[in-house]
Amino acid sequence: MPRPRAFDERHVLERAREQFWATGYAGTRMDDIARATGLGKGSLYGAFGDKSALFHRVFDDWCAAVVAVAEGRLAGGPDEEALTRLSAYVHLMAENSAADVERRGCLLAKGTSEMAQHDPTVAARSARTMTALLGLLRTEIEAAQRHGDIDRAADPGQLAGLLLAVVRGIEAVGKAGLTPETLRSIADTTLALIPAPEGRERPATEHGPAHEK
Repeated sequence: MPRPRAFDERHVLERAREQFWATGYAGTRMDDIARATGLGKGSLYGAFGDKSALFHRVFDDWCAAVVAVAEGRLAGGPDEEALTRLSAYVHLMAENSAADVERRGCLLAKGTSEMAQHDPTVAARSARTMTALLGLLRTEIEAAQRHGDIDRAADPGQLAGLLLAVVRGIEAVGKAGLTPETLRSIADTTLALIPAPEGRERPATEHGPAHEK
């Protein structure tokens, strides 16, 4: 019988994630991960495979968490609250970027920019994640259209693409050093551009809480 693992797999993956997040894939060695996790390289290879396989596991877990956060904010709920959910999600992304004083950014963006060109697994996982986010945003836009909070003549796919580009782009400009006030203004301006039905004033929305992926 195989011997049971004498370590907490989730803890090891979290420590490996922090190392990849801090130094990038190319800048991380298995020796670094061994030090960060407290495991020998033999144990790491035996449990997770080589560095590439370990990064894929960490990246996949992170992407799943990004989608789970979006699902928690956007999926379900009555149509009359759809616009409020959209607004809260966009503001959440702005607040997360504003709170990222170390400018680490999101591992999804960081891993994709470094690896997607040369790693089909990372490229495919990133594309699936973005597609899932796009679908969630579109579903909420369609719900708001049904309720009459967004102009029904607007293309929900195009609006979803705009919101996705903004929420992911806010992180990039935040890493570049734009102020939290500017990031919040970008979110507010984008939401104000969503077309309301003719003759209907856009309702005020509140910022969402921060500190989620």
